[in-house]
Amino acid sequence: MIIDFRLRPPLGGFLNTLMYSAGERRDGFTRTVGFEPSPAAQQQSMDLLMQEMDAAGVDKGVVVGRLAGTLGSVSNDDVARIVRDYPGRFIGAASIDPTSRVAACKTISDAVAGGFKAINIEPGSYPIPMYADDRRLYPIYAHCEDLDVPVILMVGGTAGPDLSYSDPIRTDRVLTDFPKLKVVVVHGGWPWVTEILHIAFRRPNLYLSPDMYFSRMPGWEEYVKAADTFLADRMLYASSFPFCPVRDYRQWFETLPIRAENMEKVMGGNARRLLGL
Repeated sequence: MIIDFRLRPPLGGFLNTLMYSAGERRDGFTRTVGFEPSPAAQQQSMDLLMQEMDAAGVDKGVVVGRLAGTLGSVSNDDVARIVRDYPGRFIGAASIDPTSRVAACKTISDAVAGGFKAINIEPGSYPIPMYADDRRLYPIYAHCEDLDVPVILMVGGTAGPDLSYSDPIRTDRVLTDFPKLKVVVVHGGWPWVTEILHIAFRRPNLYLSPDMYFSRMPGWEEYVKAADTFLADRMLYASSFPFCPVRDYRQWFETLPIRAENMEKVMGGNARRLLGL
């Protein structure tokens, strides 16, 4: 089973986010990382996306809700609808509003009871940006730790108003303070590649998903080395669609110098274990 850990279908609230409403901006990112844009993304076609997933042999995609200010928001209801309407093809990750601790914890409990497999937190992209180690987030992390539900943490790439919102030291503090909380750092903590890999070496509760930044961005070779050595059990495959085409990303990814047994873990085994599938 191949699991794409970050796949945003052209449906519902996703169409109002920048990744779809600002197509020229998105396609610029796509070409920067070495691919041509996906017709499914450009035409906002769910049929074309399903065809592309089938052609790539991608069995499931993790669909992430978000509350992200200028980047756009996707409700948990939208995510649940996608999972329901395409049975067996998508896995839901719920988003939370961090401004109310009680409401956020209730959202998490309801989401887990409703079949969501992870909780998405994008500290620097909230309408009022936060850092990953903001103490207002700590009760929310604690609740996820108690429920044994993984947190998807966006602290890389364009994860906030400036580079400080990707500061890996703040992520390290969260990992240290919640040692039983499984945290997936999406966008690979880029551009802090060496630093986030150092943290992953020290903190066994850190999973890494470099997604679009895996592909030919400065430092990407270090992600490859980690995926084939000490991080083979905690690296996660993700195209970051619509920023990378599902099919072409898979074809490129399989050319990387990662041993077959580790490639199998990265492209699906690790995600199955993390999400309890």
